[in-house]
Amino acid sequence: MTHHVQRNIRYNFEFDRKLRACFIGAGGHSYRNVYPALRYAPVDLVGVCDLDQSRADKFAKLFGASRGWSDHRRMLAEEKPDLVFIVTAYTPNGHVQATGLALEALAAGAHVWMEKPTAATLAEIEELQAASAKAGRLVMTGLKKSFFPTIEKLKDLIGSPDFGKLTSIAVRYPQSLPAPAERGELVRMQSFLDHIYHPAAILNFLGGPIERASYDWEPTTGATFTNFRFKSGAIGSLHCAAGQSGSSLLERVEIVGEGSNAIVENGSKLTWYRRAELPAYGRAASFIQSDDKAALVYEPEHSLGQLYNNNLFYLGYVPEILHLTDAILDGAPLTKGTLEVAHEIMKLFDFYRTAEAGVTVAL
Repeated sequence: MTHHVQRNIRYNFEFDRKLRACFIGAGGHSYRNVYPALRYAPVDLVGVCDLDQSRADKFAKLFGASRGWSDHRRMLAEEKPDLVFIVTAYTPNGHVQATGLALEALAAGAHVWMEKPTAATLAEIEELQAASAKAGRLVMTGLKKSFFPTIEKLKDLIGSPDFGKLTSIAVRYPQSLPAPAERGELVRMQSFLDHIYHPAAILNFLGGPIERASYDWEPTTGATFTNFRFKSGAIGSLHCAAGQSGSSLLERVEIVGEGSNAIVENGSKLTWYRRAELPAYGRAASFIQSDDKAALVYEPEHSLGQLYNNNLFYLGYVPEILHLTDAILDGAPLTKGTLEVAHEIMKLFDFYRTAEAGVTVAL
């Protein structure tokens, strides 16, 4: 199956069929990354809601919505949306505001796109799963990392004749884990919950469900190094590289197959080292491989005014929204960003909250 499919993008005004959409939340992240992505999706934005009415009105005017609201329940009742986008914050006790809002949107008969994290507990994910099934409506979490063109290309390589099966995977991502005594408090774990969804989404998308894990923790920065065995038999690691420089490349992913490996750096540069023998040791005078075995490098050119040079595309924001709108309009299931994947990620979050360093835990 090919996951990375080159598609020509249509602009919002070119779609004949559109979904009535409402948006709950008018913050900086959604302003930069989610509202602008709707320019390329088959949605008719009819309502924007924020607790601050003037802010809701400004966002509505900026992004072409019919009106702004300060009461999401009234908006859902009066606008009757097909789809609700939710990008909100946390409750004072560290739970995710979007979880309850998603339940209300489902009860109002709408599909839901929600920014990660989906929830703060496994029980809340299971409540969403039950509500989604009861309403017959889709719930998608914005797991943008699994929509990066580079990460989709890694997925395509796995199992291909030129790469072989996935044997190991290493992900590096900068994130700090609080001290053991603080991990029981959701407020203290908020940053970790907010960010674990990113590397965990990559691990799940490429490696599948995790069978067991163990980690070590470094107290100065809160860095962790975790070893995994996947149910597929592959092994892997997650280096949460707290303490790295702010000028460093942010993240790195490497997959190893059977005689081949591929690396993604910074999300946008992919190097695929195709199958090749090590040149004769002590005899080879040149490091240049034959063309049919040389590494392939994929990197955007960042010069033309192309969509693929826009972070709305290479960071996956538009592709993930289109995945949901395609599924709704076609009556098809979601294959990424599902509540089942969120459930797997929450198992990993619970592992870091409760497991002792150095102890292998079955997930």
